Amino acid sequence: MGQGLWRIARNQQLQQQGYSGPGYLTREHGRRIPANNVSSTSHRKQAQGGIDIYHLLKTRKSKEQEGFINLEMLPPELSFTILSYLNATDLCLASCVWQDLANDELLWQGLCKSTWGHCSIYNKNPPLGFSFRKLYMQLDEGSLTFNANPDEGVNYFMSKGILDDSPKEIAKFIFCTRTLNWKKLRIYLDERRDVLDDLVTLHNFRNQFLPNALREFFRHIHAPEERGEYLETLITKFSHRFCACNPDLMRELGLSPDAVYVLCYSLILLSIDLTSPHVKNKMSKREFIRNTRRAAQNISEDFVGHLYDNIYLIGHVAA
Repeated sequence: MGQGLWRIARNQQLQQQGYSGPGYLTREHGRRIPANNVSSTSHRKQAQGGIDIYHLLKTRKSKEQEGFINLEMLPPELSFTILSYLNATDLCLASCVWQDLANDELLWQGLCKSTWGHCSIYNKNPPLGFSFRKLYMQLDEGSLTFNANPDEGVNYFMSKGILDDSPKEIAKFIFCTRTLNWKKLRIYLDERRDVLDDLVTLHNFRNQFLPNALREFFRHIHAPEERGEYLETLITKFSHRFCACNPDLMRELGLSPDAVYVLCYSLILLSIDLTSPHVKNKMSKREFIRNTRRAAQNISEDFVGHLYDNIYLIGHVAA
């Protein structure tokens, strides 16, 4: 038994020193394994799902010494997928290291279309010397210009050939862009009612509950801070568009664009009443039903009650 313990201790010492003689390396269930069979045994263990700890630690150590993984050593599809998660600033920094990869047109095309979903130039044959990286810089410059002066921003896009001089093209650009200042956008749409008309028609309210459709509408076309002619115009356009998207529902409920107009105004007033900290005595559900049915008599009580519940649970329709 003493000799057996000595052999075990000796084998552990030799393994720690990285020594493996030509004889026998280890024991497994009382059976000696020749050294020349180690490689086949290792492959068999890996095939059975085992983990080679030594190689794992060695690989990890080498990765720590190398630092970053060189993207040029990876398959191009994997490298592009990794770089596609970067924004424009980080992608420019990455181009200092991986110039060919980070300057690839596919990456900059994805950045352009994810930020500005529609531009007239997307559907045209690109001019000589065109690059999506340059287009991204122009789109960013035009957006900053728009947020300072909307008319100058739109003129900049047109001068660079990014947008066509068409209300429909401008409306599509606004609808698919989230970089424009909503206050400046509200001023621009108030002045350009032709663009506003095309922007409203881009909304699809089919099978949407009225308060939810109104919220979606005001996310793209922000409501003015005060009542007035512009707010009335927005609600009128929304009412007609909502009825056009839901003709079957309108027939079933017996609603007309004028009735939807009344409901929208009621929902806005209810939203203010329930969310404003200055209103202490909040409107009850019974009061809302009574007031709304007084203005639009053909509306069912249950439908108006569902409208109240939606505002009470979800919140303002024009926040």
